[in-house]
Amino acid sequence: MKLWGGRFKEKESKLMEDFNSSLRFDKKLYKYDIQGSIAHVKMLAKCNILTDEEKDEIIKGLISILKDIDEGKLLIEGEYEDIHSFVEMNLISRIGEIGKKLHTARSRNDQVALDFRLYAKDRAKEIIEEIVNLKEAIVELGDENNVLMPGYTHLQRAQVVTFKYHIMAYYNMLVRDEKRMLNAIEVMDESPLGCCALAGTTYNTDRDFTAKELGFKKPVDNFLDGVSDRDFAIEILSACSIIMMHLSRLSEEIIIWSSKEFDFIEISDEFSTGSSIMPQKKNPDAAELIRGKTGGVYGNLMALLTTMKGIPLAYNKDMQEDKEGFFSGTNNVISCLKIMSGMLSSLKVNEEVTKNAVKKGFLNATEGADYLVTKGIPFRDAHRIIGEIVLYCEEYCTTIESLNLKELKKFSDAFDEDIYEFIDYESTLKRGIKKEIIK
Repeated sequence: MKLWGGRFKEKESKLMEDFNSSLRFDKKLYKYDIQGSIAHVKMLAKCNILTDEEKDEIIKGLISILKDIDEGKLLIEGEYEDIHSFVEMNLISRIGEIGKKLHTARSRNDQVALDFRLYAKDRAKEIIEEIVNLKEAIVELGDENNVLMPGYTHLQRAQVVTFKYHIMAYYNMLVRDEKRMLNAIEVMDESPLGCCALAGTTYNTDRDFTAKELGFKKPVDNFLDGVSDRDFAIEILSACSIIMMHLSRLSEEIIIWSSKEFDFIEISDEFSTGSSIMPQKKNPDAAELIRGKTGGVYGNLMALLTTMKGIPLAYNKDMQEDKEGFFSGTNNVISCLKIMSGMLSSLKVNEEVTKNAVKKGFLNATEGADYLVTKGIPFRDAHRIIGEIVLYCEEYCTTIESLNLKELKKFSDAFDEDIYEFIDYESTLKRGIKKEIIK
């Protein structure tokens, strides 16, 4: 069932029909297709291209189709080329010849550009909503666990931080993610409806009216760009890829922290799974799946970039391949954000373990060097002295704070009794700009 065919002598092969059809996946756009058609018909009547009676009849038919689909009375299936064909053919079957006027001053090129843009805008808003939920879960988790833990570089214990401060680093990543998604919505907030195939129309249509009707700030400036632009989908998938990178980094830490080698946290049973052979296992599968799905979202972005890179203006059928990856990528991001929110909301932090971990690894070595600087020793020399002390401690299986003053003075006469308070793990966070970590 096609919206074209007059210039063809021979019938399209069944193989080509199946290959060409996009109904299997673009049926997701049915609400937006009907929404766009209603706005289009209102504009046609406003511009005296349709009568008010024709407008009312067409809108009534479109609303009935939408209602029947929503209620499961009309299934989106059959040998239709796409969702646009499905809606228009069903409209004609319901209201007759008047339905054939729906497509006046419109092409499927601007129609699908509109449908996809409306869908993308809504998905971006859903993603923002889930980002906000995850930010709230992180704040709550941090406030409940403002306890000492090691900070790491190169996955080696480095300096003292708090669990709250560490987890809030991901909050800040999500702040940027939210800004990127909001920016994507701002940039894409232009309506392509009315561009037609690529060069507008001979009718005096009102693109400002349809843009306002559909919630856009303005119509696009260039007809060719309007029908061939998929930057909005690329930008959203790019922002999604960065979100997934952040979620994957957090997932990696959750996986490591939940291992018996660290034992910093315990993931709730709700977000863990077991083993079919090893009864003792409690696996961090939620975090592992988020980490695993990240590559798929990256792939969705690269697929769309590759599809678009060699296409001349304006619309080409390659662009039918823009949707499945976008649907998959945005679905996965929303799912992963929800799972991460649930996992963090039920996470247990083992406070004693994180505190005890601070005592191993010489996390106060930098503060020891800073102490010597306050005694007039140049930092580079102070760095060397503390390094020698660390080597000594490793040899004798002890810690810097456990050495007595006599031992410390073997390395420098600058050491005095106040060294112990200076390198105390909790005290270090009350000095200088480190106070920001515990505020």
